[in-house]
Amino acid sequence: MTRQIDLNADMGESFGPWPMGADAQLLQLITSANIACGFHAGDPDVMVQAMAQAVKAGVGIGAHPGLPDLQGFGRRRMQISLQEARTLVAYQLGAAQAMARLAGGQVRHLKLHGALANMAAEDDALAHACYEGALAVDPEIILVVISGTAQARAAQALNARLAQEIFADRGYDEAGLLLDRRLPGAVIHDADEICARILTMLRAGAIITAQGRHLPARIDTICLHGDTPGAVELAKALHAALWAEGFALARFAGLRRA
Repeated sequence: MTRQIDLNADMGESFGPWPMGADAQLLQLITSANIACGFHAGDPDVMVQAMAQAVKAGVGIGAHPGLPDLQGFGRRRMQISLQEARTLVAYQLGAAQAMARLAGGQVRHLKLHGALANMAAEDDALAHACYEGALAVDPEIILVVISGTAQARAAQALNARLAQEIFADRGYDEAGLLLDRRLPGAVIHDADEICARILTMLRAGAIITAQGRHLPARIDTICLHGDTPGAVELAKALHAALWAEGFALARFAGLRRA
Protein backbone atom coordinates (compact mmCIF):
# COMPACT_ATOMS: atom_id res chain seq x y z
CA MET A 1 0.00 0.00 0.00
CA THR A 2 1.43 3.36 -1.04
CA ARG A 3 2.05 5.73 1.84
CA GLN A 4 1.54 9.48 1.47
CA ILE A 5 3.62 12.37 2.75
CA ASP A 6 3.53 16.11 2.18
CA LEU A 7 6.64 18.10 1.28
CA ASN A 8 6.52 21.81 2.11
CA ALA A 9 8.85 24.76 1.56
CA ASP A 10 8.97 28.39 2.65
CA MET A 11 8.84 30.88 -0.21
CA GLY A 12 7.63 34.27 -1.37
CA GLU A 13 10.57 35.69 0.57
CA SER A 14 11.87 38.17 -2.02
CA PHE A 15 11.34 41.87 -1.36
CA GLY A 16 10.97 44.38 -4.17
CA PRO A 17 14.03 44.02 -6.42
CA TRP A 18 15.89 41.78 -3.93
CA PRO A 19 15.38 38.11 -4.88
CA MET A 20 15.36 35.25 -2.38
CA GLY A 21 14.93 31.58 -3.14
CA ALA A 22 13.95 29.70 -6.29
CA ASP A 23 10.17 29.59 -5.94
CA ALA A 24 9.26 28.53 -9.49
CA GLN A 25 11.59 25.52 -9.44
CA LEU A 26 10.65 24.42 -5.91
CA LEU A 27 6.95 24.51 -6.76
CA GLN A 28 7.52 21.66 -9.23
CA LEU A 29 8.83 19.46 -6.40
CA ILE A 30 6.65 20.19 -3.35
CA THR A 31 3.01 19.82 -2.39
CA SER A 32 2.56 22.74 0.05
CA ALA A 33 4.02 26.26 -0.01
CA ASN A 34 4.36 28.57 2.97
CA ILE A 35 4.18 32.14 1.66
CA ALA A 36 5.78 35.00 3.63
CA CYS A 37 3.24 37.66 4.57
CA GLY A 38 5.32 40.84 4.44
CA PHE A 39 6.51 41.08 8.04
CA HIS A 40 9.70 39.02 8.00
CA ALA A 41 9.95 38.92 4.19
CA GLY A 42 7.89 39.40 1.05
CA ASP A 43 5.60 42.17 -0.12
CA PRO A 44 2.16 42.23 -1.79
CA ASP A 45 3.54 41.83 -5.32
CA VAL A 46 5.84 38.98 -4.30
CA MET A 47 2.99 37.28 -2.42
CA VAL A 48 0.65 37.42 -5.42
CA GLN A 49 3.32 36.15 -7.78
CA ALA A 50 4.27 33.23 -5.53
CA MET A 51 0.64 32.32 -4.94
CA ALA A 52 -0.22 32.49 -8.65
CA GLN A 53 2.70 30.15 -9.34
CA ALA A 54 1.45 27.81 -6.61
CA VAL A 55 -2.05 27.78 -8.12
CA LYS A 56 -0.60 26.92 -11.54
CA ALA A 57 1.52 24.13 -10.05
CA GLY A 58 -1.37 22.70 -8.02
CA VAL A 59 0.47 23.31 -4.76
CA GLY A 60 -1.38 24.07 -1.51
CA ILE A 61 -1.06 27.69 -0.36
CA GLY A 62 -0.17 28.51 3.22
CA ALA A 63 0.30 31.74 5.15
CA HIS A 64 3.71 32.03 6.82
CA PRO A 65 3.44 34.81 9.44
CA GLY A 66 6.52 36.00 11.28
CA LEU A 67 7.81 38.73 13.53
CA PRO A 68 8.02 42.29 12.10
CA ASP A 69 11.76 42.14 11.42
CA LEU A 70 12.69 42.47 7.74
CA GLN A 71 16.35 43.16 8.47
CA GLY A 72 16.68 40.06 10.64
CA PHE A 73 14.47 37.92 8.37
CA GLY A 74 12.22 37.20 11.35
CA ARG A 75 14.89 35.09 13.01
CA ARG A 76 15.61 37.43 15.93
CA ARG A 77 13.49 36.94 19.04
CA MET A 78 11.28 39.80 20.18
CA GLN A 79 9.22 40.36 23.30
CA ILE A 80 5.53 40.41 22.37
CA SER A 81 2.40 40.11 24.47
CA LEU A 82 -0.15 37.38 23.92
CA GLN A 83 -2.60 39.93 22.52
CA GLU A 84 0.06 41.18 20.11
CA ALA A 85 0.70 37.59 19.02
CA ARG A 86 -3.01 37.06 18.27
CA THR A 87 -3.33 40.20 16.17
CA LEU A 88 0.07 39.71 14.50
CA VAL A 89 -0.98 36.31 13.16
CA ALA A 90 -4.55 37.35 12.32
CA TYR A 91 -3.34 40.40 10.37
CA GLN A 92 -0.90 38.43 8.27
CA LEU A 93 -3.36 35.63 7.59
CA GLY A 94 -5.90 38.21 6.40
CA ALA A 95 -3.32 39.70 4.03
CA ALA A 96 -2.44 36.24 2.72
CA GLN A 97 -6.11 35.44 2.10
CA ALA A 98 -6.56 38.64 0.10
CA MET A 99 -3.48 38.04 -2.04
CA ALA A 100 -4.45 34.40 -2.60
CA ARG A 101 -7.87 35.42 -3.89
CA LEU A 102 -6.22 37.97 -6.16
CA ALA A 103 -4.02 35.15 -7.48
CA GLY A 104 -7.00 32.87 -8.08
CA GLY A 105 -6.41 30.58 -5.11
CA GLN A 106 -7.09 30.26 -1.41
CA VAL A 107 -5.11 29.79 1.79
CA ARG A 108 -5.54 26.28 3.21
CA HIS A 109 -2.89 26.23 5.94
CA LEU A 110 -0.83 28.41 8.26
CA LYS A 111 2.68 27.83 9.57
CA LEU A 112 4.55 30.15 11.93
CA HIS A 113 7.95 31.41 10.77
CA GLY A 114 11.39 31.66 12.31
CA ALA A 115 11.78 33.08 15.80
CA LEU A 116 8.02 33.28 16.29
CA ALA A 117 7.74 29.57 15.49
CA ASN A 118 10.60 28.66 17.82
CA MET A 119 9.13 30.73 20.64
CA ALA A 120 5.71 29.14 20.14
CA ALA A 121 7.29 25.67 20.09
CA GLU A 122 8.54 26.32 23.63
CA ASP A 123 5.62 28.32 25.09
CA ASP A 124 2.12 26.83 25.23
CA ALA A 125 0.46 30.17 25.99
CA LEU A 126 2.15 31.92 23.07
CA ALA A 127 1.30 29.10 20.68
CA HIS A 128 -2.30 29.16 21.90
CA ALA A 129 -2.51 32.92 21.30
CA CYS A 130 -1.04 32.68 17.80
CA TYR A 131 -3.45 29.95 16.81
CA GLU A 132 -6.43 31.69 18.39
CA GLY A 133 -5.67 34.62 16.09
CA ALA A 134 -5.56 32.36 13.05
CA LEU A 135 -8.71 30.44 13.93
CA ALA A 136 -10.64 33.65 14.57
CA VAL A 137 -9.99 34.54 10.92
CA ASP A 138 -10.57 31.03 9.55
CA PRO A 139 -11.84 28.27 11.89
CA GLU A 140 -11.04 25.63 9.22
CA ILE A 141 -7.43 26.68 8.59
CA ILE A 142 -4.96 23.79 8.87
CA LEU A 143 -2.24 24.58 11.41
CA VAL A 144 1.17 23.18 10.45
CA VAL A 145 2.91 22.56 13.78
CA ILE A 146 6.35 21.35 14.80
CA SER A 147 5.72 17.78 15.86
CA GLY A 148 5.81 17.06 19.59
CA THR A 149 6.10 20.68 20.74
CA ALA A 150 3.93 23.31 22.45
CA GLN A 151 2.66 24.18 18.97
CA ALA A 152 1.10 20.73 18.62
CA ARG A 153 -0.33 20.80 22.15
CA ALA A 154 -1.94 24.21 21.56
CA ALA A 155 -3.46 23.21 18.22
CA GLN A 156 -4.89 20.04 19.77
CA ALA A 157 -6.28 21.97 22.76
CA LEU A 158 -8.08 24.27 20.32
CA ASN A 159 -9.44 21.23 18.42
CA ALA A 160 -7.96 22.68 15.24
CA ARG A 161 -7.19 20.90 12.01
CA LEU A 162 -3.46 20.28 12.02
CA ALA A 163 -0.52 18.68 10.28
CA GLN A 164 2.59 17.75 12.23
CA GLU A 165 5.95 18.60 10.69
CA ILE A 166 9.58 17.55 10.77
CA PHE A 167 12.48 19.41 9.16
CA ALA A 168 14.73 17.96 6.49
CA ASP A 169 17.56 20.47 6.76
CA ARG A 170 17.59 21.30 10.48
CA GLY A 171 19.08 19.53 13.50
CA TYR A 172 17.15 18.87 16.72
CA ASP A 173 18.17 19.27 20.36
CA GLU A 174 17.40 16.65 23.00
CA ALA A 175 14.00 18.18 23.79
CA GLY A 176 12.89 17.90 20.16
CA LEU A 177 13.30 21.60 19.45
CA LEU A 178 15.29 22.99 16.54
CA LEU A 179 18.94 23.66 17.25
CA ASP A 180 19.94 27.32 17.31
CA ARG A 181 21.19 28.19 13.81
CA ARG A 182 24.47 29.40 15.31
CA LEU A 183 25.34 25.93 16.57
CA PRO A 184 27.23 23.26 14.60
CA GLY A 185 24.87 20.86 12.85
CA ALA A 186 21.88 23.20 13.10
CA VAL A 187 21.55 23.59 9.33
CA ILE A 188 22.26 20.56 7.14
CA HIS A 189 23.37 21.04 3.54
CA ASP A 190 24.43 17.58 2.38
CA ALA A 191 21.73 15.93 0.23
CA ASP A 192 22.71 12.37 1.11
CA GLU A 193 22.63 13.14 4.83
CA ILE A 194 19.26 14.88 4.53
CA CYS A 195 17.68 11.99 2.63
CA ALA A 196 19.10 9.34 4.97
CA ARG A 197 17.95 11.08 8.15
CA ILE A 198 14.45 11.76 6.82
CA LEU A 199 13.94 8.17 5.70
CA THR A 200 15.20 6.97 9.09
CA MET A 201 12.77 9.26 10.90
CA LEU A 202 9.86 8.11 8.73
CA ARG A 203 10.69 4.44 9.31
CA ALA A 204 11.02 5.00 13.05
CA GLY A 205 8.05 7.35 13.38
CA ALA A 206 10.31 9.55 15.46
CA ILE A 207 12.39 12.71 15.51
CA ILE A 208 16.08 11.88 15.85
CA THR A 209 18.05 14.37 17.90
CA ALA A 210 21.65 15.50 17.41
CA GLN A 211 22.72 12.91 20.00
CA GLY A 212 20.76 10.11 18.33
CA ARG A 213 17.82 10.02 20.73
CA HIS A 214 14.50 8.89 19.19
CA LEU A 215 11.46 10.97 20.15
CA PRO A 216 8.20 9.36 18.92
CA ALA A 217 6.40 11.78 16.61
CA ARG A 218 3.55 11.95 14.13
CA ILE A 219 4.87 13.03 10.73
CA ASP A 220 2.44 14.48 8.20
CA THR A 221 4.76 16.84 6.33
CA ILE A 222 8.45 17.50 5.78
CA CYS A 223 9.88 21.03 5.50
CA LEU A 224 12.76 22.10 3.31
CA HIS A 225 13.74 25.76 3.67
CA GLY A 226 13.54 27.68 0.41
CA ASP A 227 16.41 30.00 1.36
CA THR A 228 18.84 27.15 2.08
CA PRO A 229 21.68 27.21 -0.48
CA GLY A 230 21.02 24.57 -3.12
CA ALA A 231 17.41 24.14 -2.01
CA VAL A 232 16.24 22.99 -5.44
CA GLU A 233 18.87 20.27 -5.69
CA LEU A 234 18.10 19.17 -2.13
CA ALA A 235 14.38 19.05 -2.94
CA LYS A 236 15.03 16.94 -6.04
CA ALA A 237 17.12 14.49 -4.05
CA LEU A 238 14.56 14.24 -1.24
CA HIS A 239 11.70 13.93 -3.74
CA ALA A 240 13.46 10.99 -5.43
CA ALA A 241 14.35 9.33 -2.12
CA LEU A 242 10.75 9.50 -0.89
CA TRP A 243 9.43 7.98 -4.12
CA ALA A 244 12.04 5.21 -3.94
CA GLU A 245 10.94 4.47 -0.36
CA GLY A 246 7.34 4.06 -1.53
CA PHE A 247 5.92 7.43 -0.55
CA ALA A 248 3.54 9.31 -2.83
CA LEU A 249 3.72 13.08 -2.37
CA ALA A 250 0.32 14.57 -1.56
CA ARG A 251 -1.07 17.51 0.40
CA PHE A 252 -1.75 16.78 4.07
CA ALA A 253 -5.41 16.25 4.97
CA GLY A 254 -5.35 18.39 8.09
CA LEU A 255 -7.23 16.08 10.43
CA ARG A 256 -8.34 17.20 13.87
CA ARG A 257 -6.32 15.61 16.66
CA ALA A 258 -3.79 14.45 14.05
